[in-house]
Amino acid sequence: MKNIALSNKSNLLEQDPYQYTLQDVEKPELFRELFPYAEVPKIAYNYRKVPMNMPEKIYITDTTFRDGQQSRAPYTTQQMVEIYKMLHRLGGPKGIIRQTEFFVYSHKDREALEQCMALGYKFPEITTWIRATKSDFALVRNIGIKETGILVSCSDYHIFNKMGLTRQQAMDKYLGIVKDAIDAGLRPRCHFEDITRADFYGFVVPFATALMRLSEDSGIPVKIRACDTMGYGVPFAGVALPRSVSGIIYGLQHHAGVPCEMLEWHGHNDFYKGVVNASTAWLYGAQAVNCSLLGIGERTGNVPLEAMVFEYAQLRGTLDGMDSRVITEIADYISRETHYELPPMTPFVGKNFNVTKAGIHADGLLKDPEIYNIFDTEALLDRPPLVAVSNVSGLAGIACWINNYYRLAGENTVSKKDPFISKMKEWIDKQYDEGRITVISDEEMVHLFEECAPEVFAKVARSKV
Repeated sequence: MKNIALSNKSNLLEQDPYQYTLQDVEKPELFRELFPYAEVPKIAYNYRKVPMNMPEKIYITDTTFRDGQQSRAPYTTQQMVEIYKMLHRLGGPKGIIRQTEFFVYSHKDREALEQCMALGYKFPEITTWIRATKSDFALVRNIGIKETGILVSCSDYHIFNKMGLTRQQAMDKYLGIVKDAIDAGLRPRCHFEDITRADFYGFVVPFATALMRLSEDSGIPVKIRACDTMGYGVPFAGVALPRSVSGIIYGLQHHAGVPCEMLEWHGHNDFYKGVVNASTAWLYGAQAVNCSLLGIGERTGNVPLEAMVFEYAQLRGTLDGMDSRVITEIADYISRETHYELPPMTPFVGKNFNVTKAGIHADGLLKDPEIYNIFDTEALLDRPPLVAVSNVSGLAGIACWINNYYRLAGENTVSKKDPFISKMKEWIDKQYDEGRITVISDEEMVHLFEECAPEVFAKVARSKV
């Protein structure tokens, strides 16, 4: 490889004076200064900043049926098929939700994969996930998929302490399975597990470089999924490797020659940085970010797919055909069919995400929904803004609840000045005077509304049917 070459991205001569080779160390590099274990991990700076390099096209990939099943009761075959159908609708005609991956170890998972493939959807493309073993590869060799993920753990925590291998042995093992996949006509997607604790220049770059050579020689694209398995990634500029998200993406491109379209980010949320790390990966050159629906995944979960739908729209200025209303359908389906308890404050999908309880906020919402609603949640998520009625809601909160619950608009709305609103407030105030501490439920509000204003109730209740 030449030290000086004309970049087809910057159209400038670029110099890379050092070619990174595998450092087959005798003892594992565990970065104890950064990860002391008995203390909180450290964020170290070296002030090296790399350029943004947003790809021309960016995509979302899904791991709901793989990582998303590792921390919850498995989905049934029918549930997986129904969720896959909704993912297809959510992704839109341009296939912004590009791929989804399946386990292949159980009969149920293989049956779901086959039924989803039979639907004939182009997107999300169905892919698989295997460990870097001959026996796992045999499971996916002839099932009809075109791409498979392959687990290639890259930190010494895994190479030395889990697998009991040297770096050279691990690299040879991984390359052997990747070659098998290429020989079988499959596109390998290499999952660089625990990349945010890996020796970037001593293992990650040399291994990625070897993969790019395999890709060039075979003509088969080899993807790299940078996996922030423990959520250690940091989005801030100037952070030192191995924790720098921008440094990892830039380094894989610049030092190992991995093109944007072959780069994917897979993050976890252990330090509350899942979404911002995924967006950072997009900004610095990863074409795809890997997510799970509702963020369900190992430990604190994966990057929520629904979050990246709205990150995409904010960065691109458009949903590009994605039907964001399907997000609400998916959340309702998973909660209803699998009895998953969705935390009520979860953005976009939680019960309370666009619900206000303060009376002064309800008054503003009554006058103009934009004052306290993040966007038109009714149009984009099929969820109008709501208020929860309590002792601090006031007349405005009660009127606002009625208008939003029954989706009243224009001349059909009720006003906080309507006499029956005062009657409802008297009952509510009495509840709290007698010691109540919980909010008034929707069921109670419906009954109270009917009791205090039967004629108005009869008129507006028809709109709820």
